[in-house]
Amino acid sequence: ITMAATRNVMRAVRVFEFGGPEVLKLQPDVLIPDPKENQVLIKVHACGVNPVETYIRSGNYARKPALPYTPGSDVAGVIEGVGQHVTAFKKGDRVFTIGTISGGYAEYAVAAANRVFPLSDKLDFRQGAAIGIPYFTAYRALFQKGRAKAGESVLVHGASGGVGIATCQIARACGLKVLGTAGTEEGMNMVLRNGAHQAFNHREANYIDRIKEYTGMEGVDIIVEMLSNINLATDLQLLSYAGRVMVVGCRGPIEINPRDTMSKESSITGVSLFLATEEERHECATAILDGIEAGWLKPTVGSEYPLEKAAKAHEDIIHSSGARGKMVLLP
Repeated sequence: ITMAATRNVMRAVRVFEFGGPEVLKLQPDVLIPDPKENQVLIKVHACGVNPVETYIRSGNYARKPALPYTPGSDVAGVIEGVGQHVTAFKKGDRVFTIGTISGGYAEYAVAAANRVFPLSDKLDFRQGAAIGIPYFTAYRALFQKGRAKAGESVLVHGASGGVGIATCQIARACGLKVLGTAGTEEGMNMVLRNGAHQAFNHREANYIDRIKEYTGMEGVDIIVEMLSNINLATDLQLLSYAGRVMVVGCRGPIEINPRDTMSKESSITGVSLFLATEEERHECATAILDGIEAGWLKPTVGSEYPLEKAAKAHEDIIHSSGARGKMVLLP
């Protein structure tokens, strides 16, 4: 085969049926997509792996993409080409995304230009791939939905993963008192390094009592919850008067006692970045780009996998012993 004939194809992970991690298939000959108007083509240097991608892949999620599809929304890389009407980017620009059209687990990805942002030289591509969903979700949970104010306290329940670390960094920079939980010693240290004033091990039997002891009678104003199917009932008992739980992650149902919300007039709010308006996304982006510029926004990269190990990455993000930063795929 001549070089010219092979140049328009790439390696990409494809999903042909919903199911377990084994349905992620690396294909060597997927056509490189063309950017249409208001779109850009990115040569992918790194792609973030998010828990939501495992739910979508399993077929148990509210939104099901048409099969076959390539997963992945948070890529970082270099602009390879631009479609009509794109003036904000040119070939060679370093960028990161909060969404792709063609899928990020690939060597190239097409994205809408308004879902693409310049990547500062302060960050490498792996860190760039750790910004998108985690930092936008963290900002939305804290401020757009949680109405957080400087001086309030926030408990990040599951603080050592991508969204957790993002929440700790943003909350600390914005003047909140930050508590975080993690499942390992290493995870707890990472949480403290990334802005938490205090860390607790959520695998210890009495850790809830220790949080109560630490917060005293007041309780916490906001809880950002990554595993509500396990923690929601207890969260309600940790809240202050008019406290609020932001549900960011959930892997199944849970039984709670609504009376626990009445005694403190507390509230439970679901958070979905997918439902953000264009204005809200713009507000998130502005805050995040400012944070990178100011130097306090520094994504922590955890495990790294080559594209051919995408199935292993999906297995590990759900079953690992404790998160330690953002998981990324490297094409």
